[in-house]
Amino acid sequence: MILRQAITNAASELAANPHLSELAHRDAELLLLHTLQISRVTLIAHPDRDLSPEQDTLYQIAIKRRLQLEPIQYITGEQEFYGLRLHVNPAVLIPRPETEHLVEAVLKLIPANQPVKLVDIGTGSGAIAIALAVHLPLAEIIAVDLSLDALAIAERNAHDHNVADRIQFLTSDLLAAVKSHGATFDAIVSNPPYIPESDRLTLHPQVREHEPAAALFAGETGLDLYRRLIPEALSALKPTGLLALEIGHGQQQPLTHLLAGWNDLTFLNDLQQIPRVALARKPNTSDLTDKNPNQ
Repeated sequence: MILRQAITNAASELAANPHLSELAHRDAELLLLHTLQISRVTLIAHPDRDLSPEQDTLYQIAIKRRLQLEPIQYITGEQEFYGLRLHVNPAVLIPRPETEHLVEAVLKLIPANQPVKLVDIGTGSGAIAIALAVHLPLAEIIAVDLSLDALAIAERNAHDHNVADRIQFLTSDLLAAVKSHGATFDAIVSNPPYIPESDRLTLHPQVREHEPAAALFAGETGLDLYRRLIPEALSALKPTGLLALEIGHGQQQPLTHLLAGWNDLTFLNDLQQIPRVALARKPNTSDLTDKNPNQ
């Protein structure tokens, strides 16, 4: 079979699944490029090249995995994030374009020409920590996650992008392991789980059934991690230190409440004009209200 016909056949098979129909041709093409380890330019130049029986077998395996709604990033083992190619597998959440807004916001507020100490909480694939390390050459970063499998992927990605010497990876529940270091930080950054359990069935099946639930869901309202993280960040940040959080749809108002008393609270929208990033500066202790808003 020639390459062009293989893609046509696979796209037709994928399009029969209503969850895959919209991007069936794109997925069929991407999986063929991955199977053959060729570029799209090569495919366009040689669409009549023969597919060997061995290559066809591998391609059919990849298509079968996609038909089971496995994310294409897990099949290919990679995802691009902020211009970086990252390894991913089912142990980590697939980095998304929305999280690039969080990285961009932090880079606008942290000077690239000054030494800084940062923490990335729930690092997953290491996407945020690595992107920040690449663009902040004087930064020292601690990246934490509860999953050892996720940390293994993050370390691999850090080595690939030559920033492993400036990122320390720790197994930790939020800032628990960081506190023992006795350090305070210029910024704490996190894309924590924030999807309410009640929204589980509304998610696309490829997300709900394949991506790690621990990286997606945070209690009935989606706020469980924020309620724990914000008080911990308050004690771990330097004076005027930056807290930068990715947030979910409809969470601006509750985050405003949870961050009451913090300084310079700002929310940034994503491309769909949904508030996606919360930024706040550590207040002086005397500036905080007597009532703890995180209760």
